[in-house]
Amino acid sequence: MTRFNLDPTNLPMLDSSQAARLDAMTDAELTAQAADDPDNPPLTDDELARIASARRVQAVRAQTGLSQQRFAETYRINLARLRDLEQGRSRADSALLAYLTVIEGEPEAVLRALG
Repeated sequence: MTRFNLDPTNLPMLDSSQAARLDAMTDAELTAQAADDPDNPPLTDDELARIASARRVQAVRAQTGLSQQRFAETYRINLARLRDLEQGRSRADSALLAYLTVIEGEPEAVLRALG
């Protein structure tokens, strides 16, 4: 396996024959080839759930405009746990998802309740 750092200012490009080959493939053929690629296995249900959870946590925090540290302090969420959630290393449980829903809908009420 070869590792390299991708330079965002100099992205790799498809040559015309590669682009033509991809353009000629149907969605079903592209999906089948992607599924057969050993270097790019499909995401598991757990991985998809962790991604969805991460996006939810990030979206609620972004709505508040707070940094991770300030959000964690303000809403009394462990900072390491928040980072794990936002980076998809773990999933939010139903209680945390409910708490995020309340933060999203009634942030002032949460702040009053937390005193």
